[in-house]
Amino acid sequence: MSVAEAEAAPRAGGDLRPTALRTLAVAGLAHALHDGYTDVIYVLLPVWQVELGLGYGRLATLRGLYAGAMALLQVPAGKLASRFGGRAVLATGTAIAAVGYALAGGSGGLLGLSAALALAGAGGSTQHPIGSSSVSRAYGLAARGPLGLYNFSGDVGKAAVPVAISLVLVATSWRFAVWSLAGLGLLVAAAIAALMPALPPEDRPAVAMSRAEVEGKGAGGFGLLLAIGMLDTAARMGLLTFLPFLLRGKGASLSTVGLGLALVFIGGAAGKAACGWLGARLGLLRTVLLTEGGTAALILAVLALPLLPALAVLPFLGTMLNGTSSVLYGTVPELRSGTRAESAAFAWFYTGVIGSGALAPVGFGVLGDAAGPAWATVATAVTALATLPLAILLAPRLAAARPRPA
Repeated sequence: MSVAEAEAAPRAGGDLRPTALRTLAVAGLAHALHDGYTDVIYVLLPVWQVELGLGYGRLATLRGLYAGAMALLQVPAGKLASRFGGRAVLATGTAIAAVGYALAGGSGGLLGLSAALALAGAGGSTQHPIGSSSVSRAYGLAARGPLGLYNFSGDVGKAAVPVAISLVLVATSWRFAVWSLAGLGLLVAAAIAALMPALPPEDRPAVAMSRAEVEGKGAGGFGLLLAIGMLDTAARMGLLTFLPFLLRGKGASLSTVGLGLALVFIGGAAGKAACGWLGARLGLLRTVLLTEGGTAALILAVLALPLLPALAVLPFLGTMLNGTSSVLYGTVPELRSGTRAESAAFAWFYTGVIGSGALAPVGFGVLGDAAGPAWATVATAVTALATLPLAILLAPRLAAARPRPA
């Protein structure tokens, strides 16, 4: 078999050998840790509010510093991976994120905490572009299923880490809890360095694109997909910023807040699995109409209901809240084919959605300070609904971007 044929084989049928499975397993472990690192901040926000006396705007800024650093460095992280290798960059980034959390635990005030979270976010920037593109390259055209498992692993981290830390907070200080997270991160960084297979080079020529693919890309399909992803993420991160305070306002303890977030993330994991299946059968348009419309309705329901019924609704809200992202991530390769194009597209897509996740909570936080958390929460529901007309515009462009049978 020629070199070209050997490189094309995984792209055509997917590589199911142990190397590909190990790539998926290690990328999934990194995804679980980094998503846990990202979302455990929501559990810590009420603690920091009490200790530092912060308003909603400054609390959202803390979350925004982490997400902002992570967003801004997505593309540079991809370039570093091309030069030094994805395994080395991902392991180093994970270690940097762990060090950031270690410094956060030792911080004495707002400035030190802000710098530590920004450092942790910078380390976290390595995970999405390297993890997703490595799974995509390992499995080729059979990557949609493995990418779904990779995304699901992130939701496992989102569910497990916040609830674990909320339980630790009941027994000890938040600083000890954060240091525990740092130790876990260093262990995962060592596992990545030892176990992740060397990734295929990213400088191979991109495969040829059909005319239909080129026309679909030229029609702005990727831009619309990115806009939907940014609005979807803005609604999700805005809601998650206020959800702990909404639950506290309904009488929830810190451990109950952790449980509530875990219910959202467990529902989110189910939503990614279910909506990936729905997206394959109903198409992107109908799936987005269902999930975003359901998100808006359930946000308003949680806002209106007392504590126990609100907790019962949270898994269903999580299903709708995260369901859209599963369909969007799986659509990226359809609009950007070829090794170079996929890697760059994933990096830019994550830059946009994570950047939105960094900035949106700040805006919602300012609105919460001005009008109260209830109206800020209503604004997140409106943001979810804003994705619907964009999905209607994207549907025909997505159909044009898919290669026609020969």
